[in-house]
Amino acid sequence: MIIYPAIDLKDGACVRLLRGEMSQATVFNTEPADQARLFESQGFEWLHLVDLNGAFEGKPVNGQAVENILGAVTIPVQLGGGIRDLKTIAMWLEKGVSRVILGTVALREPELVREACREFPGKVAVGIDAREGYVAVAGWAETSTIKALDLALKFEDSGVAAIIYTDINRDGAMGGVNVEATSDLAFHLTTPVIASGGVSSIDDLIALKKEEDTGIQGVICGRALYDGRIDPKTALDLLSPAPVTGKAG
Repeated sequence: MIIYPAIDLKDGACVRLLRGEMSQATVFNTEPADQARLFESQGFEWLHLVDLNGAFEGKPVNGQAVENILGAVTIPVQLGGGIRDLKTIAMWLEKGVSRVILGTVALREPELVREACREFPGKVAVGIDAREGYVAVAGWAETSTIKALDLALKFEDSGVAAIIYTDINRDGAMGGVNVEATSDLAFHLTTPVIASGGVSSIDDLIALKKEEDTGIQGVICGRALYDGRIDPKTALDLLSPAPVTGKAG
């Protein structure tokens, strides 16, 4: 299981929000590229980036910060926030992003997601952010009448690399990840699921690891890494232990 450290970008800085509220932002690093280098040095194999301003405005806003991160690390990066058309997808992939995350357009223009998967195989993930089980979009400012599972099922045969499932009410609140909802979603899908929202301790990672067989492939971790509640080495050893090596017989 892969652990994805989160770098959420607001006004060029690395922040964490409380339940997706832009007014409830805590700045953790004014130099996101430095934060990315730190995560890479700690042994993480992927980074999860979100352009928060972009999610609200519907277009890339923190582009320079993203490019600085891409230039600072060698590990792959997945990026979401404000990516609403094929041109923007192509632009970010050309700049070195390994995987783009489509959220709002997944609800509003599902055919665009399918087209993107055909054009960029293995490079497109769908972000499904849910409030009380219903999909929220546009930087979580709007909640739809569509259930998370119903939306996810639309993309089962599309070639989506992963479904990133976030429980908004848990996000940034340090109240624990919604293991039940995440594993239930993963169980009903063949597409791998990445858990997000509310991871606050090693116990959350242990609980998710136990449900790995349902199809949970990874977990995104933010505030708990920044404030020290989760030790990087402990988390990495738990979720992706080093293979045992030795001479045969």
